[in-house]
Amino acid sequence: MSILERLDALGLKLLPVPSPIGNFRNVIQAGDLVYISGQGPREADGYLYRGKVGREVPVLDAYRHARLTGLNILSVLAHALGDLGRVNRVVKLLGFVNASTEFTDHPEVINGCSDLFIDVFGDIGQHARSSIGVCSLPNNITVEIEAIFELRP
Repeated sequence: MSILERLDALGLKLLPVPSPIGNFRNVIQAGDLVYISGQGPREADGYLYRGKVGREVPVLDAYRHARLTGLNILSVLAHALGDLGRVNRVVKLLGFVNASTEFTDHPEVINGCSDLFIDVFGDIGQHARSSIGVCSLPNNITVEIEAIFELRP
């Protein structure tokens, strides 16, 4: 089953790729590694989920935002590569949670993205990861995640 067929089976479709909000690119390839710049929880219509996790935003909602962010990462990757079947391995995720000072469940939130990648890629979706709480993120989004992928030779 292709990656697009797996996404379809999960009831998901790739999203429009937004332009970067600063002087950088969404994706850079170096050899057989592809680096995806931090993406956020953006719906197809451009709506961004905002707020402090642990205060206005419950963990389950933030988990869903991280899953949506993962779909945005896959959309950027597909736009750059043309074929998600070129992915050999998900290497690393770095997840940031816009958290209240008392919040400590950052890994639970970023699991939304990790779980999506495992659902979509299977065993090659297993990856290294860091989950970090921060006092703010651009546009007050709930989560931001960047990723590294290895391509097939």
